[in-house]
Amino acid sequence: MVEQGTHKPLVGGSNPPSATSLLRTDDVPSRAVAEAATRLPIPDGATMVLAVSGGPDSMALLHGARAVAPSHSWQLVVAHLDHGLRPDSADDATFVTDAADELGLPWRLRRTDVAAAAAADRLGIEGAGRVARYAFLDEVADGLGSATLVVTAHSADDQAETVLMNLARGSGLHGLRGIPARRGRVIRPLLATRRRALRTALDEAGIAYRLDPTNADPAHARARVRADLVPAMESLNPAAVDAVVRFAALAADDDALLDALAADELRRRGTDGALDWHDPPRPALGRRVLRLAIGDPAPSADRIEAVLEAAAGPRGGITIELGRGRTAEIRGRRIVIGL
Repeated sequence: MVEQGTHKPLVGGSNPPSATSLLRTDDVPSRAVAEAATRLPIPDGATMVLAVSGGPDSMALLHGARAVAPSHSWQLVVAHLDHGLRPDSADDATFVTDAADELGLPWRLRRTDVAAAAAADRLGIEGAGRVARYAFLDEVADGLGSATLVVTAHSADDQAETVLMNLARGSGLHGLRGIPARRGRVIRPLLATRRRALRTALDEAGIAYRLDPTNADPAHARARVRADLVPAMESLNPAAVDAVVRFAALAADDDALLDALAADELRRRGTDGALDWHDPPRPALGRRVLRLAIGDPAPSADRIEAVLEAAAGPRGGITIELGRGRTAEIRGRRIVIGL
């Protein structure tokens, strides 16, 4: 069940609420949101669901969006998912809804048992929380109209941490592009802004926020990256986080180009339900062609390499399991994908 606040959305040009944002339009979070309005873009008159946990990044998003909204006629709705992982998590929920009330913004609230969901779905706590959070945000956005945007407060630090985690897991180029600034209805206007700059802006404006102790729990991989790996890199280069963010942007451009080339190659090679592999493409392109032909979820890297090796081999008649009931059969330098 979703609890709802009753305030009217903030709409530019209407009578403003009595509580005003403590951030100016020229403060760091506000500038980041305003710049994203052009870059992503965010259209005038948009309805946006703000994902607000109560932490410093999300409070910067809340106040930055609230400061900029009147000039774009945006309608803002605050959404908070209580994961139920800490005894005081309900206090975070109350903090967020109180902040929304003070700013005259409507809110949506739900409590869920993420630990139980993680056990049931055999996911880690972080993964289960992410699934539950986006499902909740999508539900709230769907209830407000198909064009509604979902806005999260991921920062440049989150981007760098994600890239480093993916690198440690052995990810290819796709994983090294990190968190997209926009994917579908989800937008991340603070993705180029450092976490410390957001927190400094809140502190200088006297805006309160909550600190979640689980963010520093070394049981979570991201917390270890944040506490150990990022400081070690910054000891080599004080601007290491910014450098990783730039790398992610370059990787995203390269990845998009290779995807476009792979799509063209797939159209050229795909005939009669099979892929013509008589003249194999370069491995980097061949892997992507196969992934596109197979579809989501992509098979493991080992399965893809096995198909490439078999297709380049001297004989056919080989069938390779791809998972989820899918197969790749090699028939005389032709790859037939069975779905």
